[in-house]
Amino acid sequence: MNEIRNSTTSGQLARAAWRKSTRSQTSNCVEVAPLGTGATTMALRDSKDPGGPVLLFDRAGWLGFLAGTKNGQFDLD
Repeated sequence: MNEIRNSTTSGQLARAAWRKSTRSQTSNCVEVAPLGTGATTMALRDSKDPGGPVLLFDRAGWLGFLAGTKNGQFDLD
């Protein structure tokens, strides 16, 4: 996880348009927010703790995360 180290990223997170998947159930949901075209392009957080930690991804990291999710890499079962 990347730490928030500058006011630009902090400002982006404050203005971010967070959204939750329409496939989400009542718990165990995450929210994503696009952050633009800079080095950090996507943010991910736990919907139950919107003030908590945020994972930040560059484009390659986000695409890798999505691929891993689709392939079951992060399944707990």
